[in-house]
Amino acid sequence: MLICVLIAAFALLPLGYVAVMTVGAGWETISTLVFRPRVAELLMNTVALVVITVPLCVVLGVGGAWLVERTSLRGHKAWSLLLAAPLAIPAFVNSYAWVSAIPSLSGIFGGVLISTLSYFPLVYIPVAATLSRMDPALEQSGSSLGLGSWRVFARVVLPQLRLAIAGGALLVALHLLAEYGAFAMIRFDTFTTAIYEQYQSTFNGAAANMLASVLVVFCLLLLLAESRTRGNARYARIGSGAQASPARLTLGLHAIPAQLALAALTALAFGVPLYHVGRWLIAGGATIWARPELVSSLLQTLGYGLAGALVTTALAFPLAYLAVRHPGWLSKTLEAVNYISSSMPGIVVALAFVTITVHGLPAIYQTSTVLVAAYVLLFMPRSLVNLRAGLAQAPRELDEAARALGKAPFTAFLRVTLRLSAPAAAGGAALVFLGIVNELTATLLLSPNGTATLATEFWKLSSEIDYAGAAPYALLMILLSAPMTYLLFSQSKKAAGQ
Repeated sequence: MLICVLIAAFALLPLGYVAVMTVGAGWETISTLVFRPRVAELLMNTVALVVITVPLCVVLGVGGAWLVERTSLRGHKAWSLLLAAPLAIPAFVNSYAWVSAIPSLSGIFGGVLISTLSYFPLVYIPVAATLSRMDPALEQSGSSLGLGSWRVFARVVLPQLRLAIAGGALLVALHLLAEYGAFAMIRFDTFTTAIYEQYQSTFNGAAANMLASVLVVFCLLLLLAESRTRGNARYARIGSGAQASPARLTLGLHAIPAQLALAALTALAFGVPLYHVGRWLIAGGATIWARPELVSSLLQTLGYGLAGALVTTALAFPLAYLAVRHPGWLSKTLEAVNYISSSMPGIVVALAFVTITVHGLPAIYQTSTVLVAAYVLLFMPRSLVNLRAGLAQAPRELDEAARALGKAPFTAFLRVTLRLSAPAAAGGAALVFLGIVNELTATLLLSPNGTATLATEFWKLSSEIDYAGAAPYALLMILLSAPMTYLLFSQSKKAAGQ
């Protein structure tokens, strides 16, 4: 219990930092720095980005999932994987590819284009999983009452997808608030890009802290909106009998347009980045692979990814164990604290750690310990969610049976609970590893001198317009991310019983 409380207290550091910096600035400073035209411009850009991109991602995610899971679409198994594949490409690599294709790309149009193509799989994956396990008897009941196909979808299917859509939309919105590299490359100003610019010019000045405060308020409002959207409706099937397999609707004359639409979406989201990365690899020739930094950045990325994944999974285990074995208001509160803190953008987390270490722990300022700690805070939910599911499949009765057979409590825990939850722990660690490989802002601000990860080296070279030199780093990030993306896709299908 004490360990869980300490982990939750650690997770509250960024939120505490924002609160202390805001209160300490005083009302006069707050009003001067917050209520000014620049903040209004950033707010309009950020709101416009969220308001336009999130619905587009929902439409593409729901539409793609419905075509794959509920229609007679040819090659639906291949399409199901292709629609999840864009998650293997970091958004800033996507931006790099589109800038290579359209050098003048900028502004809100560029931001929406890149964000939509990068993040629609965050809606597609949970919606597809929900559709595949939804009881078709609900739709059959609607049809028996005289509802047509579209009315059945609108009045029966869509309400059942509310949780998946709300969760996916929240993830998209939080990614939009946190993203830096993709928008900086196309010169589109958001709160995150402005905070980083302020940090570079004034280190840890009041302007960057006030912008961080506004961004955190925005994040909390999104979390509240998602919580209210969920509602209290029941989504589980109650009753005896086996669930039938869903019937697939015949597309008829719409089959070819559906195939073309999915092909166009896949080409834009996955084909364009791969094409331009390959184009720059060919243009750079063999010399771009001879950079000494390439091997060291790969090794450091692997090192930080493995260290962050192991530490995060180890710290998430006590929280998951408490939530599953001792459910109650305390366990829910401690778990919620981690979700709230981890929803904050990496730039805010990094600023918090910079301030805390500079003023309180200068001996560890800009060390690997601080960087790994930031990774733990940012990616804790990825491990926590998986561990909860794994521990739920290892009921306490099995532990009790092992003890009844003469095993010591700790031995029973190691041989039963830990062993049964190991696959879930591995899955969570893999997702944390994926997040660390593609993380940019916190790494840029917190990494020790001399640190070079694939993301930071890619950003350095692409910022210098050395697109050919940046291409190998982009390719290696994609190759490292692809297996983890496939794992995420496979887990969603496993949860759906497929």
